Amino acid sequence: MWNMEIVKPLEKPHFKTALFDFDGTVSLIRSGWQEIMVPYFIEVLSEVAAPEEMEDIPRIVRDFVDILTGKQTIFQCMQLTEEVVKRGGAFVEPMEYKREYLRRLSIHTKDRIEGLKSGKYAPADMVVPGCIEFVNALKERGISCYLASGTDEKDVLYEASLLGLDKAFDGHIYGAHDYMTDCSKEMVINSLINEGKLRPEELISFGDGYVEIELVANIGGYTVGVATDEANRSGEVDDWKRGRLLQAGASVIIPDFSEYEKLLDYIFA
Repeated sequence: MWNMEIVKPLEKPHFKTALFDFDGTVSLIRSGWQEIMVPYFIEVLSEVAAPEEMEDIPRIVRDFVDILTGKQTIFQCMQLTEEVVKRGGAFVEPMEYKREYLRRLSIHTKDRIEGLKSGKYAPADMVVPGCIEFVNALKERGISCYLASGTDEKDVLYEASLLGLDKAFDGHIYGAHDYMTDCSKEMVINSLINEGKLRPEELISFGDGYVEIELVANIGGYTVGVATDEANRSGEVDDWKRGRLLQAGASVIIPDFSEYEKLLDYIFA
């Protein structure tokens, strides 16, 4: 049953802008990406780890992949490079790790991409339930909606178009660029605030990763953690995501947007 867990109640809400993460928050095309990245990184790091450290390598990799989720993919690859060099391994450009990860990920997502193009899958099969309707409802109430991702911008734009999300976000879609280390989400936030278009308390963010929740919580915005059960789209909260989102500073936890009317009533109470 759909449930909204309120951790930090709203006080005098007056939101002007909503910031959404992409993968896992609105799009499910890349669902399962961790099962591609983590084993690959474990494979790389195990080649240089000391025998007595081998059993710790999976935990080390999962920890840094998790804490950097939401930032550009290059950050996770930079951390992998650092961990390899720390153990006496040869320096490898982070972009090389990124290219290999994306190659493996493309095999994982190929059927979904092709299925959306051919009509085998409907866009509704690959989005978090209720997300498009929720974004449209926010816009009807005068909220400007932005989408920012750590995934490469060209891929975000393409996948968003396959899902119809480009229309929902009116072109306000941002992603990563090769060799860019400025966080795309932080850039959007800073741009809006520095241009005088937004005060921190007027911002609400929606995400399933550490970065977008922590960023907005730290500046005084309001944060909604989207703890979707991506594999089943069951409407139940994913407990692992919930724990991570609470640690990052989420004010509210929801399983998805399927009962978005309840969320709207709360936001605009």
